[in-house]
Amino acid sequence: QVQLVESGGGLVQAGGSLRLSCAASGRAFSSYRMAWFRQAPGKERFIVARISASGGSVYYVDSVKGRFAISRDNARNTVYLQMNSLKPEDTGVYYCAAGGPLGNYDHWGQGTQVTVSS
Repeated sequence: QVQLVESGGGLVQAGGSLRLSCAASGRAFSSYRMAWFRQAPGKERFIVARISASGGSVYYVDSVKGRFAISRDNARNTVYLQMNSLKPEDTGVYYCAAGGPLGNYDHWGQGTQVTVSS
């Protein structure tokens, strides 16, 4: 299995940037596809970005397209989410998740709070 620890959240003004990190432990990190999810108060958790195990394929929800970038460094067992041009609607708890070959995200980080002020 893989254990995930997130960091990098905080408070930022609209238009600012944050970089989230997710450090993974486990020998099979490079075999997992990784994703970032967001959950705002009163809202369901949804996927924001996804990256394949090799890093060769990425996905973004339309609302963050062009502003966020997911990346991974398998040598460091770390996945990142660079968030630029932040908007108040980006506010929420961001979770790092790891998924196996069957598609389910079976491993989750503790979440890190991102708050974007107007």
